[in-house]
Amino acid sequence: MAHFEIRDLTFSYPAASGPSLDGVSLNIARGEYVVLCGKSGSGKTTLLRHLKSVLTPYGRRSGSICFGGAPLEQVSARDQAAKIGYVMQNPDDQIVTDKVWHELAFGLESLGCDPAAMRARVAEMACYFGIQDWFHRDVADLSGGQKQLLNLASIMAMQPEVLILDEPTSQLDPIAASDFLNTVRKINIELGTTVIITEHRMEDIFPYADRAIVMDHGRIIADDTPRNIGRALWEQKNDMFAAMPTPVRVFYGAGGAGECPLTVREGRSWLSRVFAEEPKCMSLPEAPLKEPQAVALSLKELWFRYEKDTPDVLRGVSARIPAGSLCAIVGGNGAGKSTTLKAIAGICRPYRGKVKLFGKPIEKYKSSELFDHCLSMLPQDPKSLFVKKTVREDLEEMTRDQALIAEIAATCEVAHLLDAHPYDLSGGEQQRAALAKVLLTSPRLLLLDEPTKGIDSFFKEKLARILCKLKEQGITIIMVSHDVEFCARYADLVSMFFDGQLLTTDTPRRFFGGNSFYTTAANRMSRHVFTQAVTAEDVTELYRRNQEGGA
Repeated sequence: MAHFEIRDLTFSYPAASGPSLDGVSLNIARGEYVVLCGKSGSGKTTLLRHLKSVLTPYGRRSGSICFGGAPLEQVSARDQAAKIGYVMQNPDDQIVTDKVWHELAFGLESLGCDPAAMRARVAEMACYFGIQDWFHRDVADLSGGQKQLLNLASIMAMQPEVLILDEPTSQLDPIAASDFLNTVRKINIELGTTVIITEHRMEDIFPYADRAIVMDHGRIIADDTPRNIGRALWEQKNDMFAAMPTPVRVFYGAGGAGECPLTVREGRSWLSRVFAEEPKCMSLPEAPLKEPQAVALSLKELWFRYEKDTPDVLRGVSARIPAGSLCAIVGGNGAGKSTTLKAIAGICRPYRGKVKLFGKPIEKYKSSELFDHCLSMLPQDPKSLFVKKTVREDLEEMTRDQALIAEIAATCEVAHLLDAHPYDLSGGEQQRAALAKVLLTSPRLLLLDEPTKGIDSFFKEKLARILCKLKEQGITIIMVSHDVEFCARYADLVSMFFDGQLLTTDTPRRFFGGNSFYTTAANRMSRHVFTQAVTAEDVTELYRRNQEGGA
């Protein structure tokens, strides 16, 4: 018997111009690992939220959903809570208590679990997920990765039959994300828990899924094994091919023969077979690092702590950001990256050090002067920018120039969402709407905190074009990001943040080419053959050059 049977499910949000789900029919068997793919706004999250009644959005709906052979609406709230676990995109949206141990026990308490059994399950989950070292800590003191792991452990303590995850690693650094997704895979393999997951990081989940389901405009357009999905999308020249894992994109992009690799390991083996002898062309030329003509931002020995008796978050941060450049800052969760952006914006005031913006100390700027055609910041949580009932009203809060609003809305692809409530949008759509609101201030320095969070690969390319256009206009961009693939492809400079300091800055090719773990899938896959190839495009180009004679 299938765990979920979905028949002709159609759903529309209030006042929406079209359905978010359009005749979706789907069976999910017990113990399956299913990955749900699609562009931002394709209906993935809406579909997942229909699989648990308490999360079902308000709107017009038709069709049926059965869980374990019974209509979902007839399954009691208690059974749904116990049997269907749901991990949301933002860990802070799900945590409800102040202590780690209490969060682990909260679901079991709600189910009326026997105290002795509850203690045993909480202890088991703490050990299984490696939480015992921070078992008694305040939840507020945890990093984003720890919070998301706590969410997963709290749900698994209830021993659910199904685990639903909606982009669970969007706020995690690459290493924490990989660890988290490996834990999810382990749960599926060892416990037989059915896993249904949406995720924009395909490298760590796509190869291990039993099925991949592709959605577009609320419909299922493909449903097959991951390897077959990759081939079909390539043959159809479907836009979704751009979201496939790096080994798949390199293999088909380079015109590879035989079976397509899905994992970095398979990709490495394929390149080893192709290049049994050392290739003639091992690296691509890179322009030398130019000395900047002007400095847009100067940071000198910034020290900052949030409270008097707490450790320093910033410990002597120094940097010089060239005008008209895109500089990316990477590093682990809780390292101080977002705090640095807040210090630049004047939100956090360092107790030591200097911030100079366009040669002028930031404290000499008036608030109205600083944020009017000078500096603007896109925060990590786009919802914090929304204060009106529609996207249009939110944009009009920044300017009454309708022509400018229309231009920016078109650039950020939110023109068709102007009359929607911001909270009815998907995570990626909210990010685009927030970016539009920020760009309406026409900043000279743009600060972006995780701008690709929740955004699909298609809009990432459009976002990159927007950022390149802004650079051409002389705008300087500083971006904090966990998306190493995006940084490797589009940044001019990449800096590593660790222990409250900016440790090193270099070009993406030299930065990621020299790292073992904090690097791209393309580099891990090809480093034994090529030198400093850090994007799928780098590997594809080197492959082709060698096939053509090493020119």
